[in-house]
Amino acid sequence: MSAIPLPMALVAEVTHRCPLRCPYCSNPLEMARASQEVSTEDWSRVFAEAAALGVLHLHLSGGEPMVRADLPDLIRAASTAGLYVNLITSGVTMDEARLAVLIDAGLDHIQLSFQHADAAEGERIGGMRGAQARKLDAARMVKAAGLPLTCNFVIHRQNLHDVASMIALAYDLGAQRVEIAHTQYYGWGLINRGALLPDADELHVATAAVEAGRVLYAGRMAIDYVTPDYHGDQPKSCMDGWARRFIVISPTGNVLPCHAAETIAGINFPNIRDASLADIWLRDPAFQRFRGTDWMPEPCQSCAFKEQDWGGCRCQALALAGDAAATDPVCARSPNHQALQNLIAARPSVAPDFIYRQNAKPNSPD
Repeated sequence: MSAIPLPMALVAEVTHRCPLRCPYCSNPLEMARASQEVSTEDWSRVFAEAAALGVLHLHLSGGEPMVRADLPDLIRAASTAGLYVNLITSGVTMDEARLAVLIDAGLDHIQLSFQHADAAEGERIGGMRGAQARKLDAARMVKAAGLPLTCNFVIHRQNLHDVASMIALAYDLGAQRVEIAHTQYYGWGLINRGALLPDADELHVATAAVEAGRVLYAGRMAIDYVTPDYHGDQPKSCMDGWARRFIVISPTGNVLPCHAAETIAGINFPNIRDASLADIWLRDPAFQRFRGTDWMPEPCQSCAFKEQDWGGCRCQALALAGDAAATDPVCARSPNHQALQNLIAARPSVAPDFIYRQNAKPNSPD
């Protein structure tokens, strides 16, 4: 195996608690309780260890990280360690006083999530009345405070026809960047796959809107586009490869190479309470399992793209092929590629109702 690369970013999922009920949420079906969450002291130690390991960016995520009363302390610890601190938030609990405290603690950037440009549709998708007005207020507070703003829209078959409106809203709110991200089918997103998965024609509409937006707002606002997993014939480089650039830490302290890695049975992921971040990154078997290319089966092992896509997504291989070590079924050379195409073709013609947390029976997708 070649030299182990240094991580660039840490995603700290400090809580699973959230006032929204987004049906595409990638959080586990069994969410951690507040009593199980990592303490302020342990997070502070980990941020210092991350900086020493070479991490540059910290993304405070959840759930909704603003539900943690110690959020200013977490930001201060990360800033003191020298990390660039980005807060990923729904904005629904933000007020001017709280934002001022976070900025004073060292917050560098806010990524604000939206479910739609339209208020009624956004609140239907997110499952919270009054959320859109709070989000718009939060965006204005961020800009008034002089903090850089990114707007994020997760898109799917029930909202992607309005991508142009989403991009326009982000620009009107003064965002320097907008992320248009197709749903990834893990957690609640997998349970709601039939209600979320677009067909090829719908995908083309969304992609065309992004391309038009890039022309319209060139030089004024950057537009990132996260393509969907299921359409295409070559897999994406998931998280830039297993344990190559990103570290994800769950609310309970489990250290992961990606958000959905805990869906893979048989891998014991380490916890920050039991080992240093450097030991985990450099030596833990869970991080070695799919790092690099030695683990790859055929046809991946002989593929010219194996150091570009790094084998695609392991969690997706598990979800679609039943084996985390299998070739990602998105790949045209995968023996499971046709099964994925059949799944897309069998998508319900009319989107079923969303399954939200309170009424879920999470046994299988669709």
